[in-house]
Amino acid sequence: MRWCTLGRGSRGARWLVALLAWGALVALALPRLQGPSGAQRGARPAPSARLLLQSEPGAPSTPSTSSTPPPAPPPSHVLGEEELRAEAARRLPSLPLDYWYRHKDDKDKFYKSKECAPLPNPLELEFHNVYWQTLHTANGTFHLYGAYLDDREASLLGPAVRLLAVHDRVHPKPQTHCQLWFEERAAPVLVRTLEYKYVWNSKWGNYRDGVLQPYLIACVLPADVRQLVPAAVSLVERPCDRARTALRVHHDRPPPPPVDAPAPPPRIAVCVKGLDFLHEDLSIRLVEWIEFVLLLGAEKVYFYELQVHPNMSRVLQHYAARGLVEVTPITLPGGQPNLPALQHLYLKKKTTHKRQMELVPYNDCLYRHMHRYRWIALLDIDEVIVPLADRDWGSLLRRILPLAARPANLPPRSSYHAANLYYLDSLRHEHEWVPGVPRYMHMLQHVWRTRNFTRPGQYVKAFHETGRVLALHNHFPLACLGGACSSYELETRHARLQHYRADCVTALSKTCADLRADPVRDSVLLRWQEPLVARVTDALRQLNMLPSS
Repeated sequence: MRWCTLGRGSRGARWLVALLAWGALVALALPRLQGPSGAQRGARPAPSARLLLQSEPGAPSTPSTSSTPPPAPPPSHVLGEEELRAEAARRLPSLPLDYWYRHKDDKDKFYKSKECAPLPNPLELEFHNVYWQTLHTANGTFHLYGAYLDDREASLLGPAVRLLAVHDRVHPKPQTHCQLWFEERAAPVLVRTLEYKYVWNSKWGNYRDGVLQPYLIACVLPADVRQLVPAAVSLVERPCDRARTALRVHHDRPPPPPVDAPAPPPRIAVCVKGLDFLHEDLSIRLVEWIEFVLLLGAEKVYFYELQVHPNMSRVLQHYAARGLVEVTPITLPGGQPNLPALQHLYLKKKTTHKRQMELVPYNDCLYRHMHRYRWIALLDIDEVIVPLADRDWGSLLRRILPLAARPANLPPRSSYHAANLYYLDSLRHEHEWVPGVPRYMHMLQHVWRTRNFTRPGQYVKAFHETGRVLALHNHFPLACLGGACSSYELETRHARLQHYRADCVTALSKTCADLRADPVRDSVLLRWQEPLVARVTDALRQLNMLPSS
């Protein structure tokens, strides 16, 4: 208490106390500043806890007895502005960063103008959950994922920019506008949005306000810019608003082939929804599945990734380095959880929310690649469309196209779907291993299936005609260009969807016992045994994942 009563005459005493305190701190720190003592100098520093949990492939499991100190770590590299921009563009392909940097000093682009519709600063956009941009309106909130120029011939709208978004209303009421930015023009082109296309069905649940609903928003290009490709688009409520969103407009149309070039074969791509394998290691099964769809004729597989086991990530990186796979990270929009464990639980319990959000990667995959591929198949990594009379998908499609010629009273075909047939783990476990097939081959080792297909139209998967489909669901198109959709059911003698699951889906729990009864041995996949085993074994060897037996 005496310290509180000291007056001005005690200022020197205070400084003395402070000096003594600093001296004590220096005395305590001096041994650390001087380095280790003589007895300690020869000791190796203890590894960090993170390093103790890791080991390099092929490294000995016991510590080395060598007294040679480890090499010094390489000097850290400070990324320059161009490297930072390239990294941001790679991780967030929806941002028009290249366009911004080309015009950052261009005053004609209204970059810093206070006039109508200034080009937004990339550092002032409103992001949510990394990959989503947010627009708040007087009547609800939009979260935007991607933007695409749709100039397909079958579109009755003509060239239009479509934005893939979710909105927290089942009937969006705000009148919004697109600010379209072009390389060839200084000022933006302001366009009123024409429609909100609902990418869901009200009968499937969650049809209420407050739940994020998937939409495709269309802005039609005016006549004077219909021959141009927008570089970026901002969605705003009023035409002259200062935008808080800006999306790169994807347009992947390749250059036309030479006039005298032979017609290329139809190109086929596979799209896979957001992978959610937090703790489950399906890396070897993933290798088998990727190799099989490539063997069947997929030119490339486009994966979306929520969270995966590290070994599965290694597999994806292996194929991405070879140009056979592309992996796009994705998150859930809005207030939905993205903490890995909580997100995994959320997706297991909130199945309707999960199915609604799956439509985002499916439709992003369609619109980003619709000009490069004639066909897109939406598949999970536990299912394959298997041709029965042909060696690959291209031959199958050439066979069925004449058979599927549309009747005069129907719109053009949009999809060709295969019926679902289960190869359940419970059926395989009741029988012996397939001789001559490595045990790590999951699909080739499953030769027992249910006798019956699921009901017509249930759990089917399809080849979708990219020139026709407007909005995709994982089983059927939800909307098509130029009128109604028309899907052709492949005859089961030509192809089927082989679905490799532990058990039936939950919705079929009441009828699953009937499906499992009286199983059938069906080894149709063994037609591809030799090339598939060779490809899988080689890939696993390169990945250092080949099982010992």
